[in-house]
Formats: sequence, C-alpha cells, structure tokens
Amino acid sequence: MKLTSAFAVAAVCQAAALALPVDNLEKRDTVKGFDISHYQATVNYQGAYNSGARFVIIKATEGTTYIDPKFSQHYNGATAAGLIRGGYHFARPGSSSGAAQATYFVAHGGGWSGDGRTLPGMLDMEYGTASQGGTCHGLSKTSMVNWITDFVNTYHGKTSRWPMIYTTNDWWVTCTGNSNAFNTKSPLVLARYSTAGPGPIPGGWPFQTIWQNSDSYTYGGDSDIFNGALTNLKKLATG
Repeated sequence: MKLTSAFAVAAVCQAAALALPVDNLEKRDTVKGFDISHYQATVNYQGAYNSGARFVIIKATEGTTYIDPKFSQHYNGATAAGLIRGGYHFARPGSSSGAAQATYFVAHGGGWSGDGRTLPGMLDMEYGTASQGGTCHGLSKTSMVNWITDFVNTYHGKTSRWPMIYTTNDWWVTCTGNSNAFNTKSPLVLARYSTAGPGPIPGGWPFQTIWQNSDSYTYGGDSDIFNGALTNLKKLATG
C-alpha cells in the first residue's frame, strides 16, 4: 500500500497541529506489524517475528482481474514464522461493483477462518490515478459510500466477519464526505506517515485499530502498529 504525494504533503502540514501527543501513545499497549505485496520480492518473516512483530497484512487481489503473484509465498512464509496474517484487497471502485470485488477477494486469498491466526480481510481504499477517474475513481461521495457498503456487506455475508478498512483521513473526507456508516462494523486501518501519531480520525471511528505509520519497515514493506495488546490482536483474529 503506497500513498500519493498529495497525502504526504497533507501529512506534513497537519503534523504539528493535529498529531496526537507521543506521550499518549507510549502509555498504550501496542503490537508491531507490517504489510507487504509483490513489490517486496523477499521478506524476512522470521526476522520480523524475532524483532517483535506479530502480524502481517498481505496483498491478495486488486479489482476483479488481478491476483498478487507473491501472495501464496508471503502467506506461507508468514505462517511458518508464527505471524498472525491476513489478506488485503486493493479497491478499484470505478471498474466493477463492491460485491463483485469482495467475491473475487474471498475466492483468492481474502477469506477468513477461525483458527486464531487469520485476520479479517482488509479493504484498501486509496487515491485513484487520472486514468482511473481521479482521486475518487470517478465516483460521487454517495456512490462511493454505496460501493464500500456493497463490498463490506458482501464480505460479511461470505465470511461472517466485517472487513477492516484502510484509508487516510484526507481520502475519506474527500471521497466519502467523512461518512460514519462503517465505524461500528469495520475496524479502521489509518495511514499517516509520521512519528507524532496517527492524527485526526475520520468517519466517526473512536480510534484506529491499526496505524500504518511508515512506508518503510526493516524486514520488508510498510510499518504498522496495532492499537492494543497482543491479546486484543488475537481477539481480532478469532472474532
């Protein structure tokens, strides 16, 4: 998961005024993790585990035509290292329905099982390119909320779990009108590359479940921080 330069600029501008105090973060139990895709051809899963990481989120699919070629390798490597793991779907809202993409995701690595080691799938909502219809993939705010609802409900119907939603504060406000339609169902994975904290929480979520705090992680991919103790992470996995 990579953010655009627009988000990077926004993060810098907001850092001083909107960041949560570091002291507040240090008082909370947290768990280290990371996320990866085919862009990381090799990953030191065991090194990550030995350094304290306990979870990884792995790209599985994109739209309804793309399966990440490294998904199985990453998933098996994470499992062997003892990491809690799960898949994520890179959304293409302008190309097909939310239901179609959720169905494709579940069929190609994004499902869930109650083995205590599998996270619910994650819906990755990011900025579209110009060829994809621009920042909001050519959808209005209402249409985007409807698209996400379609995905979320379909995923839940197929797995019994609500998917996590990955986004930035800026994208969520811009493309959904800061919708609060998902804050009691889907855990929030909030991206903000900063050492000062996750910043403002969009959509009425009371907190972020996972904070993607950096696009560089020592053992591969992006750095994530779970907002809670290991027992809470395991609860998220078990449902």
